[in-house]
Amino acid sequence: MTSRSSPFIWPLRVYWEDTDAGGVVYHASYVRFFERARTEWLRASGIEQARLREQHGVIFVVHSMDLRFNRPARLDDLLDASVLVSEVRSASFKVEQSLHQHADKTLLVSAEVRIACLDGERWKPHPMPEFLLQEISKP
Repeated sequence: MTSRSSPFIWPLRVYWEDTDAGGVVYHASYVRFFERARTEWLRASGIEQARLREQHGVIFVVHSMDLRFNRPARLDDLLDASVLVSEVRSASFKVEQSLHQHADKTLLVSAEVRIACLDGERWKPHPMPEFLLQEISKP
Protein backbone atom coordinates (compact mmCIF):
# COMPACT_ATOMS: atom_id res chain seq x y z
CA MET A 1 0.00 0.00 0.00
CA THR A 2 1.52 3.29 -1.05
CA SER A 3 0.99 6.13 1.36
CA ARG A 4 2.18 9.73 1.44
CA SER A 5 2.97 11.20 -1.95
CA SER A 6 5.70 13.60 -0.84
CA PRO A 7 8.43 12.87 1.68
CA PHE A 8 8.87 14.43 5.09
CA ILE A 9 12.21 16.30 5.15
CA TRP A 10 14.31 16.85 8.28
CA PRO A 11 17.41 19.09 7.98
CA LEU A 12 20.51 18.17 9.94
CA ARG A 13 24.14 19.19 10.27
CA VAL A 14 27.14 16.84 10.39
CA TYR A 15 29.03 17.31 13.66
CA TRP A 16 32.50 16.22 14.70
CA GLU A 17 31.00 13.31 16.70
CA ASP A 18 29.45 11.93 13.47
CA THR A 19 32.77 11.60 11.64
CA ASP A 20 35.91 9.52 11.58
CA ALA A 21 39.43 10.93 11.94
CA GLY A 22 39.34 12.14 8.33
CA GLY A 23 36.20 14.23 8.78
CA VAL A 24 34.03 11.79 6.77
CA VAL A 25 30.76 10.59 8.27
CA TYR A 26 31.23 7.21 9.92
CA HIS A 27 28.87 4.66 8.35
CA ALA A 28 26.91 3.95 11.56
CA SER A 29 26.10 7.66 11.91
CA TYR A 30 23.76 7.43 8.93
CA VAL A 31 21.55 5.07 10.95
CA ARG A 32 21.25 7.75 13.65
CA PHE A 33 20.42 10.39 11.02
CA PHE A 34 17.63 8.21 9.64
CA GLU A 35 16.33 7.46 13.15
CA ARG A 36 16.15 11.17 13.96
CA ALA A 37 14.22 11.87 10.76
CA ARG A 38 11.71 9.07 11.48
CA THR A 39 11.23 10.31 15.05
CA GLU A 40 10.63 13.88 13.86
CA TRP A 41 8.26 12.64 11.12
CA LEU A 42 6.20 10.83 13.76
CA ARG A 43 6.32 13.87 16.06
CA ALA A 44 5.16 16.15 13.20
CA SER A 45 2.22 13.75 12.74
CA GLY A 46 1.32 14.10 16.43
CA ILE A 47 2.76 10.72 17.41
CA GLU A 48 5.06 10.78 20.43
CA GLN A 49 6.69 7.43 21.05
CA ALA A 50 6.85 7.67 24.85
CA ARG A 51 3.13 8.47 24.94
CA LEU A 52 2.40 5.50 22.65
CA ARG A 53 3.95 3.16 25.19
CA GLU A 54 2.37 4.84 28.21
CA GLN A 55 -1.15 5.27 26.82
CA HIS A 56 -1.46 2.43 24.29
CA GLY A 57 1.14 -0.12 25.41
CA VAL A 58 2.84 -0.31 22.01
CA ILE A 59 6.31 0.55 20.77
CA PHE A 60 7.98 0.81 17.37
CA VAL A 61 11.18 -1.10 16.63
CA VAL A 62 13.31 -1.44 13.52
CA HIS A 63 12.75 -4.90 12.09
CA SER A 64 15.04 -4.57 9.07
CA MET A 65 17.10 -1.96 7.28
CA ASP A 66 18.79 -2.01 3.89
CA LEU A 67 21.32 0.79 3.34
CA ARG A 68 22.89 1.89 0.07
CA PHE A 69 25.91 4.18 0.28
CA ASN A 70 26.46 6.40 -2.77
CA ARG A 71 28.67 9.26 -1.60
CA PRO A 72 30.08 10.36 1.74
CA ALA A 73 28.96 13.28 3.84
CA ARG A 74 31.61 15.37 5.59
CA LEU A 75 32.08 17.49 8.68
CA ASP A 76 29.81 20.58 8.75
CA ASP A 77 27.71 19.47 5.74
CA LEU A 78 24.07 20.52 5.85
CA LEU A 79 21.91 17.54 4.88
CA ASP A 80 18.26 16.73 4.26
CA ALA A 81 16.98 13.41 5.61
CA SER A 82 13.69 12.23 4.14
CA VAL A 83 10.98 9.78 5.15
CA LEU A 84 8.36 8.40 2.78
CA VAL A 85 5.94 5.64 3.74
CA SER A 86 5.89 2.96 1.05
CA GLU A 87 3.86 0.18 2.67
CA VAL A 88 1.51 -0.21 5.62
CA ARG A 89 0.44 -3.49 7.21
CA SER A 90 -1.57 -4.08 10.38
CA ALA A 91 1.50 -4.46 12.64
CA SER A 92 4.29 -2.90 10.56
CA PHE A 93 5.11 -0.33 7.93
CA LYS A 94 7.95 0.31 5.54
CA VAL A 95 9.60 3.65 4.81
CA GLU A 96 11.98 4.72 2.08
CA GLN A 97 14.58 7.12 3.44
CA SER A 98 17.28 9.16 1.79
CA LEU A 99 19.98 11.56 2.78
CA HIS A 100 20.85 14.37 0.36
CA GLN A 101 23.23 17.30 0.38
CA HIS A 102 21.05 20.31 1.15
CA ALA A 103 22.74 22.66 -1.32
CA ASP A 104 22.77 20.58 -4.49
CA LYS A 105 20.43 17.68 -3.61
CA THR A 106 23.13 15.04 -4.32
CA LEU A 107 21.97 11.65 -3.05
CA LEU A 108 24.39 10.33 -0.43
CA VAL A 109 22.66 7.36 1.23
CA SER A 110 19.31 5.64 0.81
CA ALA A 111 17.56 3.12 3.01
CA GLU A 112 14.54 0.87 3.11
CA VAL A 113 13.37 0.40 6.70
CA ARG A 114 10.68 -1.95 8.05
CA ILE A 115 9.23 -0.76 11.37
CA ALA A 116 7.31 -3.23 13.53
CA CYS A 117 4.73 -2.44 16.19
CA LEU A 118 5.22 -4.47 19.36
CA ASP A 119 3.40 -4.95 22.63
CA GLY A 120 5.56 -2.85 24.97
CA GLU A 121 5.43 -5.39 27.78
CA ARG A 122 5.77 -8.70 25.96
CA TRP A 123 7.90 -7.52 23.00
CA LYS A 124 5.68 -9.47 20.63
CA PRO A 125 4.11 -8.19 17.38
CA HIS A 126 0.94 -6.22 18.01
CA PRO A 127 -1.50 -4.60 15.57
CA MET A 128 -1.19 -0.84 15.45
CA PRO A 129 -4.05 1.08 17.06
CA GLU A 130 -6.49 2.34 14.43
CA PHE A 131 -5.50 6.00 14.86
CA LEU A 132 -1.87 5.06 14.07
CA LEU A 133 -2.86 3.15 10.95
CA GLN A 134 -4.89 6.13 9.79
CA GLU A 135 -2.12 8.65 10.48
CA ILE A 136 0.64 6.60 8.87
CA SER A 137 -1.57 5.80 5.86
CA LYS A 138 -2.54 9.41 5.10
CA PRO A 139 -2.03 10.36 1.45
